[in-house]
Amino acid sequence: MPVADHLLEILRCPKSRGELIYFQAGTVEPAAFLFCPSSKLRYRIEDDIPVMLIDEAVALDDATCEALQSKARELGLL
Repeated sequence: MPVADHLLEILRCPKSRGELIYFQAGTVEPAAFLFCPSSKLRYRIEDDIPVMLIDEAVALDDATCEALQSKARELGLL
């Protein structure tokens, strides 16, 4: 089961406290993940559980962040 909507309402990026965008598997990458535009971090999801550790997040460059935000708008996630 993917990350539930009610969980996304309360989950925040541990670094910036910004809102997260959930990308389902297959929309951008084969695996689902959470993206924080504020901190420019990508958090993986393992066995339907978000790994919300800053040290394990992937820092994204500006171009990748803009592309993800554009995709989120296209998918109606923003």
